Amino acid sequence: MDRDHDDKPARRKTARWRIVIRWMIPLFLVLALIGGMAFGYVFIGKQSLSDVFEWKTWQHVIDLVFAP
Repeated sequence: MDRDHDDKPARRKTARWRIVIRWMIPLFLVLALIGGMAFGYVFIGKQSLSDVFEWKTWQHVIDLVFAP
């Protein structure tokens, strides 16, 4: 007659992990994008790190990529 009533906490725990994973994946993708852009600009492009965080730098890159 002893029944396990541990199903509910286990479900709650897995639901929390699903929520955490749903937020972690996009966060890691954004961090990888920013890290990749900084790495490419600084190490491959031989520019200074302070220029990476300026909007005019990326506006120039966007203009070069999408120029007609």
